[in-house]
Amino acid sequence: MARVTGIGGFFFRSPDPDALNRWYAEHLGVVMIESRTYDDPGWFQERGETVFAACSVDSEMFGPLAKSWMINFRVDDLDGMVQRLRDAGIAVEPHADSYPNGRFAELAGNRIQLWEPNAASTERDPLRPAVPET
Repeated sequence: MARVTGIGGFFFRSPDPDALNRWYAEHLGVVMIESRTYDDPGWFQERGETVFAACSVDSEMFGPLAKSWMINFRVDDLDGMVQRLRDAGIAVEPHADSYPNGRFAELAGNRIQLWEPNAASTERDPLRPAVPET
């Protein structure tokens, strides 16, 4: 069954995205996990690429200016997930094009995007297992 395997990206508007991206990278290493002390460990994602990026205030990535965020969920089977959502009566529109890092689809309403990474994306993983030579 098609399923979401993790967060593919979280994007938000900022008046100075470059400075904010540098601040998060420099001061938090993108995410400051050390400050989290929850009894419930939460959602454990499968290994995969996650993008964390501030975008310009006028970015068209989010749709209307009233929308200030978009979340991208990494999926293991985009076609299966699209069908599953449509079967549940949820409007979802696959992108007509493929991209260098995989395929995408958009859900209506709040900016929710689905992303099926391709080999080019997974090859960037510095901890991916080495392929044995034959």
